[in-house]
Amino acid sequence: MIFSSNEYAFPGTWNIGRRTLDLTKRPCLMGILNVTPDSFSDGSYFLDPDRAVERALDMEAQGADIIDIGGESTRPYATPVTEEDELERVLPVLRKLAGRLRIPISIDTYKAAVAREALLSGAEIVNDISGMVFDSAMADVVSSLNSGVIVTHTRGRPAEMQNDTGYHSLVEEILTALRESLSLGESRGIKADRMVIDPGIGFGKSCGGNLLILNRLRDFTTLGRPVMVGTSRKSFIGSVLNRPVEDRIFGTAATTALAIANGAAIVRVHDVREMRDVADMTMAVLQTAPCNT
Repeated sequence: MIFSSNEYAFPGTWNIGRRTLDLTKRPCLMGILNVTPDSFSDGSYFLDPDRAVERALDMEAQGADIIDIGGESTRPYATPVTEEDELERVLPVLRKLAGRLRIPISIDTYKAAVAREALLSGAEIVNDISGMVFDSAMADVVSSLNSGVIVTHTRGRPAEMQNDTGYHSLVEEILTALRESLSLGESRGIKADRMVIDPGIGFGKSCGGNLLILNRLRDFTTLGRPVMVGTSRKSFIGSVLNRPVEDRIFGTAATTALAIANGAAIVRVHDVREMRDVADMTMAVLQTAPCNT
């Protein structure tokens, strides 16, 4: 099934293995849960597993459709961590959440070993910022465990990805890289209906580049897969508005609304309650939904 919004379209469902997500009723909100000591936004606040579990349950109650758990910060210039450290952070949270969430869990990692253990511990989606290219085993893990996967565009690993943000033709280069990631997945047995694409706002792009991606987001729907966008609290919002990270909610709201209006089916956010309203109001306008009065 193809879901249409004005002049662009994308598949209306996403098969993540154990269930199929309907993307037509309302935009899908992915709630961010960083269990790291150095996240750019929430630091080490959710490093404690019990606090992380409480936050996941809160986000579900606030309207999240997916919880995205990450044990390594992928912000620009972040220091990489070992597989062992990453697993030590995410597995206790996954195990404590077992049977308590109705919505699926995504594991935010580019390491195949971490993805495998997380999927075996209850996650249903792999969110790989590298588009399955940093770790050559990632596509095989996703294929063998029949999970959903988000393939994101980046150029270079987090520690160096902001060193060069120049492109000859930004959107076209991202499209080419995403096509290659989709082809890689299909060559390893991942069905197209299990893959989502993300143009990678903030990953190896300048402020102007991020704005251009949002402006031309509908171009990415030509790849025939649902599009995910993550702008929440990111530095380009701070650059435009001159706001610190804790004061970027309105900038995030604007970019979230525009992303959905331009074809995003999934948005990755920190502030779930607020962005649920933004997403649902945006979709009501696009679909001219009937009012209650």
